[in-house]
Amino acid sequence: MSSVREIESAISKLSRHELSAFRAWFSDYDAAVWDRQIEADAAAGHLDDLADEAVRDLRGKRK
Repeated sequence: MSSVREIESAISKLSRHELSAFRAWFSDYDAAVWDRQIEADAAAGHLDDLADEAVRDLRGKRK
């Protein structure tokens, strides 16, 4: 399978049980990809400004 259309076609042919198993697998896979991206962004400092803003907001609300 090399194209999205081929993947869509294959998914549309899955039984209910197979589709359920695919959904569970894809959910786990998607979450893992997201986690790796967040970790990479954090390690690269791309989230520093957002974290600083959140800390400033938190400190401002405690006064």
